[in-house]
Amino acid sequence: MKDMNVNDLEVGYDVPALPGMDEADIQTPCLVLDLDALERNIKKMGDWAKAHGMRHRVHGKMHKSVDVALLQECLGGSVGVCCQKVSEAEVFARGGIKDVLVSNQVRDPQKIDRLARLPKLGARAICCVDDVANVADLSAAAVKHGTQIECIVEIDCGAGRCGVTTTPAVVEIAKAIDAAEGLKFAGLQAYQGAMQHMDSYADRKAKIEIAVAQVKDAVDTLKAEGLECDIVGGGGTGSYYFEGTSGVYNELQCGSYAFMDADYGRILDADGNRIDQGEWENALFILTSVMSHAKADKAIVDAGLKAQSIDSGLPVIFGRDDVEYVKCSDEHGVVADPDGLLKVNDKLKLVPGHCDPTCNVHDWYVGVRNGKVETLWPISARGKAF
Repeated sequence: MKDMNVNDLEVGYDVPALPGMDEADIQTPCLVLDLDALERNIKKMGDWAKAHGMRHRVHGKMHKSVDVALLQECLGGSVGVCCQKVSEAEVFARGGIKDVLVSNQVRDPQKIDRLARLPKLGARAICCVDDVANVADLSAAAVKHGTQIECIVEIDCGAGRCGVTTTPAVVEIAKAIDAAEGLKFAGLQAYQGAMQHMDSYADRKAKIEIAVAQVKDAVDTLKAEGLECDIVGGGGTGSYYFEGTSGVYNELQCGSYAFMDADYGRILDADGNRIDQGEWENALFILTSVMSHAKADKAIVDAGLKAQSIDSGLPVIFGRDDVEYVKCSDEHGVVADPDGLLKVNDKLKLVPGHCDPTCNVHDWYVGVRNGKVETLWPISARGKAF
């Protein structure tokens, strides 16, 4: 926790907890990080990337936290971050991250201007391009500020969102970038987001094989045109082992592996096992308290819709199969408790359905180790959606 005087923060009003407190006294609902599990996840991914000759550019849009990103650099050897918005990128650059990729298109003139100023904060600034018309605007901003914007061409390799779909289109944009003052052609962005949550390992593999062939054709064609790719980036928590052993990609962009969530936890590895039962550990939890048990068969907790995102399903109660989170409204969660096991003020740890948007509705991470609050980290880029 940087540049904050903890003596000025009041538990229950400003923050859910302070370092040194017992875990049992944390105010709910809030986000809790199991620091031991988090550190093991980060080190494990870093070791895997290093063993396979890959760089890992961690996805900051997941945690939106400078502190977590710095931990990923320290323990996991990450080379920097990717994020989705210029405002997010600026938070990470101001926080000391020196290599920042906006893995998205930047088209609004004011956003382009802010992007062009990122290098003045000491950071390498990179963005995605999927339209040759974007090149002139990026160039003009870089020239105006006397900086350099590195650009990578985004390939739509199956997500069906941004990106071009043909190698000739890739080459056209890459050449325009290479010729533009103030810009540098840096490579390709090819993230297959549509298949990350497919449960079947074989189904994910089949999808990524199509993407790899598409990206290889682009890389080879660019090389023949005299354009080398410093970055060939992609790969997520559900696919990094495919991109990482493809011989084509050189940079991973995994995010959720560090925290995990219920939706990712359901996907299967090569042996048919859930990836949250061996490959990765749950490190992020919504801590919630029972606030009412007026109905004999259900407990009401204080984590409802405003404490989480349920776009990928309801949360799962961690470490228990005798009670189940079954429903929520704005401020309440309903927990089926058929045997009446829970009591008012009991605390439960929920694994969120989708970690990214859940993190974005909180201000703080409470880092816990051995039953004590060890650290408090602000969710630095929370709300940075522009």
